[in-house]
Amino acid sequence: PVSVASWALQQAVFARLCGDAALVGALGDPPRVYDEPPRESAYPYVLIGETRAQAYAGLPGAAEHDLRIAVVSRHGGRREIKEIAEAIVAALDGAALAPEGARLVSIRFVSLDAPPGAGGVFRGALSFRAVTAEASEG
Repeated sequence: PVSVASWALQQAVFARLCGDAALVGALGDPPRVYDEPPRESAYPYVLIGETRAQAYAGLPGAAEHDLRIAVVSRHGGRREIKEIAEAIVAALDGAALAPEGARLVSIRFVSLDAPPGAGGVFRGALSFRAVTAEASEG
């Protein structure tokens, strides 16, 4: 089912980001990668955010996922956001992730949006497109 593959994909993305040396260096050990940040989280941190999943027309039993990842920083300007975003793209774009109960067909970086900060907080929003299939698919 699409929902099961979506959760499994999120878990695989989380594991990859938490195991990436560049992100551990930028986000602390253990790295500050969250689904929902703690109330008093230190900066910078990464949020695995919205995911939209739908049936993938090109492969029966497959799902296409639009995965959003946010980088949140208090460092003046967008430099820190962009450096962390580059590490995220390096860790995920084309990665051979193994979501439990599903097969990853592909995961690709789509876009980065880094608007001006507000109230001293800067956010970068990355978008990835992933396709998962049933584990039994050949």
